[in-house]
Amino acid sequence: MALLSFERKYRVRGGTLIGGDLFDFWVGPFYVGFFGVTAAFFSVLGTALIVYGASQGPTWDIWRINIAPPDVSYGLTLAPLMEGGLWQAVTVCAMGSFGSWALREVEIARKLGIGVHVPVAFGFAILAYFTLEVVRPVLLGAWGYAFPYGIFSHLEWVSNTGYQYVNFHYNPAHMIAVSLFFTTTLALALHGSLILSAANPGKGQAMKTPEHEDTFFRDIIGYSVGTLGIHRVGLFLALAAVFFSAVCIVISGPVWSQGWPEWWNWWRNLPIWG
Repeated sequence: MALLSFERKYRVRGGTLIGGDLFDFWVGPFYVGFFGVTAAFFSVLGTALIVYGASQGPTWDIWRINIAPPDVSYGLTLAPLMEGGLWQAVTVCAMGSFGSWALREVEIARKLGIGVHVPVAFGFAILAYFTLEVVRPVLLGAWGYAFPYGIFSHLEWVSNTGYQYVNFHYNPAHMIAVSLFFTTTLALALHGSLILSAANPGKGQAMKTPEHEDTFFRDIIGYSVGTLGIHRVGLFLALAAVFFSAVCIVISGPVWSQGWPEWWNWWRNLPIWG
């Protein structure tokens, strides 16, 4: 179906959360709405603040630009602009733009009369960011525990945080999250490869149907979740992976402050080992 004819099916009035018809407008094929305006505002302002911070720093090297959070000594207070206040402002803009984009997705879903699975899924990504930049620092009592904005500085923060707990891979929630990320990749790789094989049969053969796909997996693993079910499984695995990745960092410090290998001593001390 041509794009212009398809637009008539989704370019419909209503579904807005704020603003009614006043903000129910489009730019080309893109729906904007009230939250599209706020998303653009926060995105542009946040980017401008990062560029301003870079202009005040020692380098324009894209790899080395660093917008750092306030020093731990500032606690949870507002810091001077060039001593962490810029990071605080950028974080507010980031949350504003992410939240606005999710709500814009809700409006689009309402227009189309479909479920809000996409904005809910995006909400899990926002939750992970919010956990790192707000929840964990608040629980630890200082914004300085959040990660900085920058490429190398962010990677160094990840590395330093991992070494702070001796070996972060021993974090049980981290183990679950990584396992779920790999399982998501496996499940959707199996799904994608099956679709390609069904849609690209051998020369002279007819294109295969979902019945062939179901039969293939019933023969291979004894069960087929189905064409709709595999997408639900993929969504569940992906969201669970993001959720446990947020859990693994929020318990590091607020809940467990020692090295993660030591957490496993409970297993070694079970009486069954005699």
